[in-house]
Amino acid sequence: MILELIAPAKLNLALEITGRRPDGYHDIVSVMQSLDLCDRVRVSEALVLELSIEGDELRGVPREGPRNLAFAAAQALAEAAGNPVLGAHIELEKHIPVGMGLGGGSTDAAAVLRGLNRLWRLGFSVGQLCEVGSRVGSDVPFCVEAGSALVTGLGERVEALPDGLSLPLTVFVPEVEVEDKTRRMYAMVGPADYSDGHKTRVLAESLRRGLPLASTDLVNVFDVHVRATVEPAGKAMALCRDAGLAVFACGSGPGFFSLMPSDALPPLLARELEHDWGVRAIGCRTLGRAQATALREV
Repeated sequence: MILELIAPAKLNLALEITGRRPDGYHDIVSVMQSLDLCDRVRVSEALVLELSIEGDELRGVPREGPRNLAFAAAQALAEAAGNPVLGAHIELEKHIPVGMGLGGGSTDAAAVLRGLNRLWRLGFSVGQLCEVGSRVGSDVPFCVEAGSALVTGLGERVEALPDGLSLPLTVFVPEVEVEDKTRRMYAMVGPADYSDGHKTRVLAESLRRGLPLASTDLVNVFDVHVRATVEPAGKAMALCRDAGLAVFACGSGPGFFSLMPSDALPPLLARELEHDWGVRAIGCRTLGRAQATALREV
Protein backbone atom coordinates (compact mmCIF):
# COMPACT_ATOMS: atom_id res chain seq x y z
CA MET A 1 0.00 0.00 0.00
CA ILE A 2 1.21 3.53 -0.88
CA LEU A 3 -0.51 6.55 0.66
CA GLU A 4 -0.03 10.11 -0.56
CA LEU A 5 -0.74 13.28 1.42
CA ILE A 6 -0.11 16.98 1.08
CA ALA A 7 1.70 18.79 3.89
CA PRO A 8 0.50 22.41 3.84
CA ALA A 9 2.54 25.35 5.07
CA LYS A 10 1.08 27.42 7.89
CA LEU A 11 0.84 31.07 8.82
CA ASN A 12 0.33 32.69 12.19
CA LEU A 13 -2.38 35.23 11.40
CA ALA A 14 -1.94 36.36 14.99
CA LEU A 15 0.80 35.43 17.46
CA GLU A 16 1.12 36.79 20.99
CA ILE A 17 3.26 35.58 23.89
CA THR A 18 1.70 35.71 27.33
CA GLY A 19 4.83 34.90 29.34
CA ARG A 20 7.77 32.63 29.96
CA ARG A 21 7.39 29.37 31.82
CA PRO A 22 9.72 28.10 34.57
CA ASP A 23 11.17 25.59 32.07
CA GLY A 24 12.25 28.46 29.79
CA TYR A 25 9.61 27.91 27.10
CA HIS A 26 6.99 30.51 26.24
CA ASP A 27 3.20 30.33 26.34
CA ILE A 28 1.57 31.55 23.15
CA VAL A 29 -1.87 32.56 21.93
CA SER A 30 -2.06 32.24 18.14
CA VAL A 31 -4.45 31.88 15.23
CA MET A 32 -2.83 29.57 12.70
CA GLN A 33 -3.93 28.98 9.12
CA SER A 34 -3.03 26.35 6.52
CA LEU A 35 -1.90 27.43 3.03
CA ASP A 36 -1.92 25.79 -0.38
CA LEU A 37 1.89 26.03 -0.48
CA CYS A 38 2.57 22.37 0.21
CA ASP A 39 5.16 19.64 0.51
CA ARG A 40 4.08 16.17 -0.62
CA VAL A 41 4.47 13.05 1.48
CA ARG A 42 4.21 9.38 0.56
CA VAL A 43 4.34 6.49 3.00
CA SER A 44 4.57 2.83 2.05
CA GLU A 45 5.28 -0.49 3.68
CA ALA A 46 8.87 -1.38 4.59
CA LEU A 47 10.67 -3.56 7.13
CA VAL A 48 12.38 -0.60 8.84
CA LEU A 49 11.90 3.16 8.95
CA GLU A 50 13.44 4.75 5.84
CA LEU A 51 13.45 8.35 4.64
CA SER A 52 14.10 9.83 1.20
CA ILE A 53 13.90 13.52 0.28
CA GLU A 54 13.72 15.41 -3.00
CA GLY A 55 12.21 18.65 -4.30
CA ASP A 56 13.12 22.25 -5.06
CA GLU A 57 13.47 23.49 -1.45
CA LEU A 58 16.17 21.29 0.05
CA ARG A 59 18.46 23.90 1.61
CA GLY A 60 18.64 23.37 5.37
CA VAL A 61 16.53 20.18 5.39
CA PRO A 62 17.96 17.44 7.67
CA ARG A 63 18.40 14.48 5.33
CA GLU A 64 18.25 11.57 7.74
CA GLY A 65 17.48 10.37 11.23
CA PRO A 66 15.66 12.00 14.15
CA ARG A 67 16.85 15.53 13.24
CA ASN A 68 14.24 15.34 10.50
CA LEU A 69 10.83 15.91 12.13
CA ALA A 70 9.05 13.56 9.72
CA PHE A 71 11.34 10.72 10.75
CA ALA A 72 11.05 11.68 14.42
CA ALA A 73 7.25 11.65 14.11
CA ALA A 74 7.31 8.13 12.69
CA GLN A 75 9.46 6.96 15.59
CA ALA A 76 7.19 8.66 18.13
CA LEU A 77 4.07 7.09 16.60
CA ALA A 78 5.61 3.61 16.60
CA GLU A 79 6.52 4.03 20.27
CA ALA A 80 3.01 5.29 21.09
CA ALA A 81 1.60 2.22 19.34
CA GLY A 82 3.73 0.01 21.59
CA ASN A 83 5.69 -1.41 18.66
CA PRO A 84 8.89 0.61 18.12
CA VAL A 85 10.10 -1.71 15.35
CA LEU A 86 7.28 -0.83 12.94
CA GLY A 87 8.69 0.03 9.52
CA ALA A 88 7.75 2.30 6.63
CA HIS A 89 9.31 4.10 3.71
CA ILE A 90 8.72 7.87 3.92
CA GLU A 91 9.19 10.04 0.83
CA LEU A 92 9.25 13.82 1.20
CA GLU A 93 8.93 16.18 -1.76
CA LYS A 94 9.96 19.59 -0.43
CA HIS A 95 8.38 22.79 -1.80
CA ILE A 96 8.02 24.86 1.40
CA PRO A 97 11.01 27.14 2.01
CA VAL A 98 12.85 26.02 5.15
CA GLY A 99 13.46 28.19 8.20
CA MET A 100 11.01 30.91 7.20
CA GLY A 101 8.32 30.41 9.88
CA LEU A 102 6.09 28.42 7.52
CA GLY A 103 6.20 25.16 9.50
CA GLY A 104 7.68 22.96 6.79
CA GLY A 105 9.19 20.40 9.14
CA SER A 106 6.14 20.36 11.41
CA THR A 107 3.67 19.87 8.57
CA ASP A 108 5.74 16.99 7.15
CA ALA A 109 5.67 15.40 10.61
CA ALA A 110 1.90 15.83 10.82
CA ALA A 111 1.36 14.29 7.38
CA VAL A 112 3.53 11.33 8.37
CA LEU A 113 1.45 10.83 11.52
CA ARG A 114 -1.79 10.81 9.53
CA GLY A 115 -0.37 8.55 6.83
CA LEU A 116 1.24 6.00 9.15
CA ASN A 117 -1.85 5.92 11.33
CA ARG A 118 -3.66 4.55 8.26
CA LEU A 119 -0.77 2.45 6.92
CA TRP A 120 -0.20 0.76 10.27
CA ARG A 121 -3.97 0.49 10.94
CA LEU A 122 -3.60 2.05 14.39
CA GLY A 123 -6.96 3.82 14.57
CA PHE A 124 -5.61 6.76 16.59
CA SER A 125 -7.94 9.75 16.86
CA VAL A 126 -6.93 13.25 15.75
CA GLY A 127 -6.51 14.12 19.42
CA GLN A 128 -4.18 11.18 19.97
CA LEU A 129 -2.13 12.13 16.91
CA CYS A 130 -1.88 15.69 18.21
CA GLU A 131 -0.60 14.36 21.53
CA VAL A 132 2.07 12.31 19.78
CA GLY A 133 2.91 15.30 17.59
CA SER A 134 3.42 17.57 20.60
CA ARG A 135 6.40 15.39 21.57
CA VAL A 136 7.99 16.15 18.19
CA GLY A 137 7.44 19.89 17.79
CA SER A 138 5.24 22.69 19.08
CA ASP A 139 3.58 23.37 15.68
CA VAL A 140 2.88 19.71 14.89
CA PRO A 141 -0.47 19.49 16.76
CA PHE A 142 -1.87 22.38 14.69
CA CYS A 143 -0.57 20.83 11.49
CA VAL A 144 -2.34 17.57 12.39
CA GLU A 145 -5.61 19.48 12.89
CA ALA A 146 -4.91 21.95 10.02
CA GLY A 147 -7.33 24.45 8.50
CA SER A 148 -7.75 27.35 10.88
CA ALA A 149 -7.38 27.10 14.66
CA LEU A 150 -6.79 28.96 17.90
CA VAL A 151 -3.59 27.54 19.40
CA THR A 152 -2.50 28.11 23.00
CA GLY A 153 -0.02 26.86 25.61
CA LEU A 154 3.17 25.61 24.03
CA GLY A 155 1.15 24.83 20.91
CA GLU A 156 -0.39 21.63 22.24
CA ARG A 157 -3.90 23.06 22.75
CA VAL A 158 -5.64 23.37 19.39
CA GLU A 159 -9.22 24.64 19.04
CA ALA A 160 -10.53 24.27 15.49
CA LEU A 161 -12.07 27.37 13.90
CA PRO A 162 -14.52 27.33 10.98
CA ASP A 163 -13.06 27.31 7.49
CA GLY A 164 -13.58 30.66 5.80
CA LEU A 165 -13.48 31.47 2.12
CA SER A 166 -10.27 30.61 0.30
CA LEU A 167 -8.34 33.89 0.38
CA PRO A 168 -5.36 34.92 -1.76
CA LEU A 169 -2.28 36.34 -0.06
CA THR A 170 1.44 36.73 -0.64
CA VAL A 171 4.32 35.10 1.23
CA PHE A 172 7.72 36.80 1.00
CA VAL A 173 10.79 34.58 1.32
CA PRO A 174 14.23 36.14 1.93
CA GLU A 175 17.13 34.20 0.45
CA VAL A 176 18.89 33.75 3.78
CA GLU A 177 19.65 30.87 6.09
CA VAL A 178 19.60 31.61 9.82
CA GLU A 179 21.25 29.07 12.10
CA ASP A 180 19.23 28.18 15.20
CA LYS A 181 16.66 30.78 14.15
CA THR A 182 13.75 29.84 16.41
CA ARG A 183 15.83 29.79 19.59
CA ARG A 184 17.45 33.10 18.69
CA MET A 185 14.14 34.79 17.97
CA TYR A 186 12.51 33.60 21.19
CA ALA A 187 15.60 34.68 23.14
CA MET A 188 14.93 38.25 22.01
CA VAL A 189 11.42 38.31 23.48
CA GLY A 190 11.17 39.87 26.93
CA PRO A 191 8.49 41.04 29.38
CA ALA A 192 7.90 44.21 27.36
CA ASP A 193 6.67 41.98 24.51
CA TYR A 194 4.24 39.95 26.60
CA SER A 195 0.49 40.53 26.28
CA ASP A 196 -2.73 38.91 27.43
CA GLY A 197 -3.57 37.47 23.99
CA HIS A 198 -6.67 39.66 23.68
CA LYS A 199 -6.10 40.71 20.08
CA THR A 200 -5.62 37.11 18.97
CA ARG A 201 -8.78 35.98 20.75
CA VAL A 202 -10.74 38.82 19.11
CA LEU A 203 -9.51 37.58 15.71
CA ALA A 204 -10.54 34.01 16.59
CA GLU A 205 -14.03 35.21 17.53
CA SER A 206 -14.30 37.15 14.26
CA LEU A 207 -13.43 33.99 12.32
CA ARG A 208 -16.03 32.02 14.29
CA ARG A 209 -18.62 34.59 13.23
CA GLY A 210 -17.55 34.46 9.58
CA LEU A 211 -16.37 38.07 9.46
CA PRO A 212 -13.91 39.08 6.72
CA LEU A 213 -10.21 39.12 7.52
CA ALA A 214 -8.44 42.50 7.51
CA SER A 215 -4.83 43.54 8.06
CA THR A 216 -5.90 45.49 11.14
CA ASP A 217 -6.89 42.16 12.73
CA LEU A 218 -3.36 40.75 12.51
CA VAL A 219 -0.52 40.89 15.04
CA ASN A 220 2.83 39.18 15.54
CA VAL A 221 5.09 39.70 18.54
CA PHE A 222 8.17 38.93 16.39
CA ASP A 223 7.59 41.73 13.86
CA VAL A 224 9.72 44.17 15.85
CA HIS A 225 12.56 41.66 16.26
CA VAL A 226 13.06 40.38 12.70
CA ARG A 227 15.44 43.16 11.68
CA ALA A 228 17.76 42.61 14.66
CA THR A 229 18.24 38.95 13.71
CA VAL A 230 17.92 39.03 9.91
CA GLU A 231 18.61 42.59 8.80
CA PRO A 232 17.80 42.12 5.07
CA ALA A 233 14.38 40.68 5.95
CA GLY A 234 13.68 43.51 8.38
CA LYS A 235 14.67 46.11 5.78
CA ALA A 236 12.47 44.40 3.17
CA MET A 237 9.51 44.51 5.60
CA ALA A 238 10.16 48.22 6.18
CA LEU A 239 10.29 48.82 2.42
CA CYS A 240 6.88 47.17 2.04
CA ARG A 241 5.40 49.27 4.83
CA ASP A 242 6.83 52.46 3.35
CA ALA A 243 5.01 51.49 0.13
CA GLY A 244 1.74 51.16 2.07
CA LEU A 245 1.74 47.36 2.24
CA ALA A 246 0.87 45.82 5.62
CA VAL A 247 3.21 42.87 6.26
CA PHE A 248 3.64 40.50 9.20
CA ALA A 249 6.20 37.85 10.12
CA CYS A 250 5.43 34.22 9.31
CA GLY A 251 5.74 32.59 12.72
CA SER A 252 9.07 33.79 14.13
CA GLY A 253 10.22 34.87 10.65
CA PRO A 254 12.23 35.78 8.72
CA GLY A 255 9.61 35.02 6.08
CA PHE A 256 6.72 37.48 6.09
CA PHE A 257 3.35 37.85 4.41
CA SER A 258 0.65 40.26 3.29
CA LEU A 259 -3.06 39.80 2.69
CA MET A 260 -2.52 41.48 -0.69
CA PRO A 261 -2.65 38.96 -3.59
CA SER A 262 0.63 38.55 -5.45
CA ASP A 263 -0.85 39.76 -8.75
CA ALA A 264 -1.83 43.05 -7.06
CA LEU A 265 1.68 43.87 -5.79
CA PRO A 266 3.12 47.09 -7.21
CA PRO A 267 5.54 45.87 -9.91
CA LEU A 268 8.26 48.30 -8.85
CA LEU A 269 8.09 47.06 -5.24
CA ALA A 270 8.22 43.41 -6.32
CA ARG A 271 11.30 44.07 -8.48
CA GLU A 272 13.06 46.01 -5.75
CA LEU A 273 12.40 43.28 -3.18
CA GLU A 274 13.82 40.60 -5.46
CA HIS A 275 16.75 42.45 -7.01
CA ASP A 276 17.92 44.54 -4.05
CA TRP A 277 17.01 42.33 -1.08
CA GLY A 278 16.76 38.80 -2.52
CA VAL A 279 13.14 38.40 -1.44
CA ARG A 280 10.84 36.16 -3.48
CA ALA A 281 7.09 36.79 -3.56
CA ILE A 282 4.98 33.60 -3.60
CA GLY A 283 1.26 33.75 -4.29
CA CYS A 284 -0.77 31.47 -2.01
CA ARG A 285 -4.31 30.83 -0.86
CA THR A 286 -5.70 29.76 2.49
CA LEU A 287 -6.65 26.10 2.67
CA GLY A 288 -9.59 24.45 4.43
CA ARG A 289 -9.26 21.55 6.84
CA ALA A 290 -10.66 18.83 4.56
CA GLN A 291 -8.29 19.75 1.72
CA ALA A 292 -5.33 20.13 4.06
CA THR A 293 -5.76 16.67 5.61
CA ALA A 294 -6.72 14.73 2.48
CA LEU A 295 -5.17 11.29 2.02
CA ARG A 296 -5.34 9.02 -1.00
CA GLU A 297 -4.11 5.57 -1.88
CA VAL A 298 -1.99 5.41 -5.04
